[in-house]
Amino acid sequence: MYVVSSCVKNNPDPSWLQVNEWDLVDNISLNEGELTQNFSDAWVYVDDQLIGVFQVPFKIPILKSGPVNIKLFPAIKNNGISATKKVYPFVKTFEVNAVLTQNQTLVINPITQYKENLNFWIEDFEDLNFKIVSDPNTSATDLTTESNNLPSTSGNSCGKVVLNASDSTWIAYVNQQLTIAKGLECYLEIDYHVTNNLVTGLIYVTSSETKNNVNIRLNAQTPETVVWKKIYIDLKELIGNSPTGSKFLPSFSASLDEGDTEGEILIDNIKVIHF
Repeated sequence: MYVVSSCVKNNPDPSWLQVNEWDLVDNISLNEGELTQNFSDAWVYVDDQLIGVFQVPFKIPILKSGPVNIKLFPAIKNNGISATKKVYPFVKTFEVNAVLTQNQTLVINPITQYKENLNFWIEDFEDLNFKIVSDPNTSATDLTTESNNLPSTSGNSCGKVVLNASDSTWIAYVNQQLTIAKGLECYLEIDYHVTNNLVTGLIYVTSSETKNNVNIRLNAQTPETVVWKKIYIDLKELIGNSPTGSKFLPSFSASLDEGDTEGEILIDNIKVIHF
């Protein structure tokens, strides 16, 4: 989304705003886990006027000069979809009062942190007592740990699942029923490094039934080019559609991809965050 560039040719001497990539910093009042992030964009406001939404890093013209108030809102690709960029509701706005000067560039290195009034469920695989358990009845393989191939700015280990012809299925879910209010924002954050498709879901648990709802698939990468990625999965709609009184269990499932002899799934810094 671009709101400013069409006017530059009629205003040849704009001020310039350069915004570098986001930095997620510690909020010492929280137990927030590792500070990995994938804030891909920023919503830009100058004196409370929306300038546009831009992928970081960027440099844009601003048709103002003099003292201004600048607000930058960290944005994500909702559910990993580039076309659905959304301000992430759980982190703070970056705000600064600055002076814009025509034909000069103001450089900002934006920082943000998680807000104080949040609830976290975290699995970072630093404890041998995993909070994600493989289903004993349907899962052919189990979750282990990996200590060599880790995300940057992470801990000492991540979760690992290996699929092959004999151990071709992994079904798992968290070991604690979560209480999450309807109508409020809720996200599942996952760092992942996968050469096999991995499907996420959300299990509803009530006094009368247990139902798994398939949600977002994390697509396999090729073994030659696989890298760590981070996704923000929106759970608000699934929770809103659940029966009254439901508890929730995030779930994970994978079957060996057709045509492959082996697939590897690495996951880390899994967080369920809600108000």
